[in-house]
Amino acid sequence: MSINTQSFIPPKRTLMGPGPSDVDPRILQALSLPTIGHLDPLFVELMDNTKQLLQFAFQTKNALTMPISAPGSAGMEAVFVNLVEPGDKVIVCQNGVFGGRMQQNVQRCGGRAIMVQDDWGTATDLNKLEQALKEHPDAKALAFVHAETSTGVRSDAQAICALAKQYECLTIVDAVTSLGGIELAVDEWQIDAIYSGTQKCLSCVPGLSPVSFSDTAIKVIKNRQTPVQSWFLDMDLVMGYWGQGTKRAYHHTAPVNSIYALHEALLILHKEGLQTAWDRHAAMHQTLRSGLEDLGLEFVVKEQDRLPQLNMVRIPDGIDDALVRSRLLNEFDLEIGAGLGVLAGKVWRIGLMGYGANQRNVEYCVSALSQVLSS
Repeated sequence: MSINTQSFIPPKRTLMGPGPSDVDPRILQALSLPTIGHLDPLFVELMDNTKQLLQFAFQTKNALTMPISAPGSAGMEAVFVNLVEPGDKVIVCQNGVFGGRMQQNVQRCGGRAIMVQDDWGTATDLNKLEQALKEHPDAKALAFVHAETSTGVRSDAQAICALAKQYECLTIVDAVTSLGGIELAVDEWQIDAIYSGTQKCLSCVPGLSPVSFSDTAIKVIKNRQTPVQSWFLDMDLVMGYWGQGTKRAYHHTAPVNSIYALHEALLILHKEGLQTAWDRHAAMHQTLRSGLEDLGLEFVVKEQDRLPQLNMVRIPDGIDDALVRSRLLNEFDLEIGAGLGVLAGKVWRIGLMGYGANQRNVEYCVSALSQVLSS
């Protein structure tokens, strides 16, 4: 077998799919800094600062706020394996791919998932949800996706969490695509457990999953009747490493350079300000919307439920989905996303996330699509 012994040098792409997003050069520079030990006192200081910056991004005072040393899917699993025990009933809202993954996590923990289904491309129906809460008063938790990456839909997280609290349910929230891109207020909205990813609106490299647990969630974890089924994701063990102070219990070797990168990404967000970042995503969405509609492309999601950072448009009749995306990638070094599940081959997903939510990217995407669709 012949082995390619050349170093890999990727092309410079413009990433406007569902993630990862374009990475800020400052973050790439931070990633290349010298590696130090994961128990080095200076790295421990960085861990504490990173936790504080994550608390700012999530808008929470939760002590148990940190990045899981793995991508967003591991953050999702960390939340479920810590909070769900065999026999627990969890109401799960699904209006896309990732609500389905929540269902699978509940089932793998031995719990029972009570599904509240809405059509892909629509927000969670609060009336359906309340009916499920009334029919299942013994439900332990309510889980939903704030920003559904597969469809570009925003569900009303504040209203959903308020309903959950009326029925004394824990709230579990997928914020993988929402953190840094749209309004998110963990403490104000009474979110008990939340997870996100670094590669979306934080414009960091993939590989870490910020999570946060409320005091109520921590009590649930500490009063479990069965051990957490994952040793690596057991929050009691992980907090021995991510706790406060200089003395840390060894749990795993943290991805040191990735933490550098996340820290830099959070510094950038903090300096810009949350409201300014949210407003920038909204403004770039409106500019992109105007350009796409001028090309005759139609949005799938109702205006009031659209995510500014993930835009789903219908593929016009007679257009070859894969061919268009291939030409954009090969001729323009531009990546946009395909549809998933029932929407495969029917839609494109165009991301405007973090550093990539800028005027240059919007104009470049509209121009490239115009050329491909007209030729």
